[in-house]
Amino acid sequence: MSDSFPLEQVNVALTPIQRFEEFLQSRGRRITQERRRIVEQVFSSHDHFDADDLLESLRHDDGNTKVSRPTVYRTLSALVEAGLLRKMSLDGRAVYEHDYGYPQHDHLHCQQCGKLIEFHSDELERIRNAVAQEHQFRVLGHRLIIDGICAECARPKRRSRRLDLV
Repeated sequence: MSDSFPLEQVNVALTPIQRFEEFLQSRGRRITQERRRIVEQVFSSHDHFDADDLLESLRHDDGNTKVSRPTVYRTLSALVEAGLLRKMSLDGRAVYEHDYGYPQHDHLHCQQCGKLIEFHSDELERIRNAVAQEHQFRVLGHRLIIDGICAECARPKRRSRRLDLV
């Protein structure tokens, strides 16, 4: 991706785990070891993932706490509700990404390999705002996923010809 679409860092007052604890407390719930482990795993890197990816990474992690599939699904749902994660539907599956402490951005989605490329465009934002103003609409955010084929998948595959084998 070109350097003209960098994603800048957003400063936040609380860590994701602190923000999640605050959210749970406001609902009369507490942070368990399992929930803490899930949040730590989710925010250990910035990757798009689904519940199965998360379960797999938790299994390979050397933590002593076992985390069940239902706990992962319930915690992911709570993380979305708390504004820490964003949920997208791609190819019929739920995919998650960081929302807290991460700037508004859009995606290019390769329909062949499933790759997601993040980008931010001031020009797209200006168009969004102009359209909203024209319709007297207050923008709270947006999601844009452009489907297509990435450069790697679009590259012609070299076929071996029979003569090449001789």
